[in-house]
Amino acid sequence: MLRATYNEEKGMWYLNGVKRFITNGDAQIKLVLARSEEGTTDGRGLSYFVHDQKWGGVKVRRIENKLGIKGSPTCELVFTNAPAKLVGERRLGLIKYVMSLMNGARLGVGAQSVGLSEAAYREALKYAHERAQFGKPIIQFPAVYEMLAVIKSKLQASRALLYETTRYVDLYKAYGFLAQERKLETEEKAEAKKYQKLADMLTPMLKLMSSEYCNQNAYDSLQIHGGSGFMKDYPIERIYRDARITTIYEGTSQLQVVAAQRYVTNGGYLGLMKEYASLPVRADYEQISKTIVEMTAQYEKAVELIAGKESDYIDFHARRLVEMASHIVMSYLLLIDAQRDSSYDNSLQIFVAKSKSWNDERYTYLKEFSPCQLSSFLAVKEETVPQA
Repeated sequence: MLRATYNEEKGMWYLNGVKRFITNGDAQIKLVLARSEEGTTDGRGLSYFVHDQKWGGVKVRRIENKLGIKGSPTCELVFTNAPAKLVGERRLGLIKYVMSLMNGARLGVGAQSVGLSEAAYREALKYAHERAQFGKPIIQFPAVYEMLAVIKSKLQASRALLYETTRYVDLYKAYGFLAQERKLETEEKAEAKKYQKLADMLTPMLKLMSSEYCNQNAYDSLQIHGGSGFMKDYPIERIYRDARITTIYEGTSQLQVVAAQRYVTNGGYLGLMKEYASLPVRADYEQISKTIVEMTAQYEKAVELIAGKESDYIDFHARRLVEMASHIVMSYLLLIDAQRDSSYDNSLQIFVAKSKSWNDERYTYLKEFSPCQLSSFLAVKEETVPQA
């Protein structure tokens, strides 16, 4: 843990300790979280500081040898009486400043994940056209073109969610900038609050689904490459390795579920689905819209199945419910996109059909699950690895 002490004579804070897994830790300017309040152990004792490399006192002890994203140095830093300046107010380092940065970082990882999915799709498509087997390109085989079509549908669904989330972030931040110039009207305040809630609701969903999809897409793209994908000769092996971090850093997928599940239990996601359902739909898309509405009704029943249950039971099923909500939200977004641009139509048809089957599986599991079955999962907590 990094500790900060204030020198009144010099009017400067000094940092001491070690920080690990610091992305771009060799940068000139460093923003760091450190414990500034003696005797505290929780987040309220942490403050935010800025350090300039030219002030001295910070040494890069090692650069981590990572599985992927090797172009970004991840460092272990040692702070020895390193001068620093306080950012903002004391005690608000974690609960205000870093949490705000984390939301931005999760948006960034969402965009990174969409980019990796795009790269994986392009590499798979290119290879499938070039690689011939049994006298024809492998893209002609159902086993391959199905995988490619599903990769593309997940890519376009995650991109649609990325754009929707960032749109809400832009809108509520625009009101924030406007509020610095003049007092907001009552309606403007209400809109700003609405857009911030929607941004908060969709950010963990975006981080969860886009990162999981980019890992799945990289996996399937490598599979299309066959043995060649396992070699360093093709870019897909690097894409596969680079994708792996996206479900881990800036909050693991499991933490995104924790952040998102409140919108399952408080009806936030259901309300958003019903807003999408109220939008006008072209006649040629009415049937697929009906399917998404039916999926929404199924999701509502699934939420009712956990209502009133103990928190451990709800937490156990949270991921299933968040994923069900995500499939429906992304289906609605693809429906909106397809009506604007027909190039989304195939992905819409594929993604909705897949989502229906994925949600059917989750709903059946929830419906047939008994609380007594939890004991089978809890038993693993008692297991240990035998000593060699």
